[in-house]
Amino acid sequence: MRLRSAFPAVLGAALLLAAVPTSASAAEGQFRYDYVTAEGYDVTGFLNNPPNGVCVNLPGLDSENSAPAHSPKNRTDTEATVYADADCEGASFNLRPHTGGGSERLKLRSVSFGPIPSED
Repeated sequence: MRLRSAFPAVLGAALLLAAVPTSASAAEGQFRYDYVTAEGYDVTGFLNNPPNGVCVNLPGLDSENSAPAHSPKNRTDTEATVYADADCEGASFNLRPHTGGGSERLKLRSVSFGPIPSED
């Protein structure tokens, strides 16, 4: 008898969890960029399912590597904004979702996906 009365509660909880929308905290897909390491190697960097609404300084571009990245490709489902400088500063360029990209002439050090919340 107890099992029969517990079943509707379990079913109700499962349906409630299924109805809760999933988090929109990440752009789904991959963002790619090319850069040259401090040792002089050509490398492709990746951001898989990057966070939305935050600035991301590109991995691989540290103080030892003074050359910026180039040739970004946005294969995420969210618009990406690339920036010439770290911390999402300097000149910027928007890349549309899924197919946005730039040539080797487009230099970048950071990127954001979707709007970055203001600090007001």
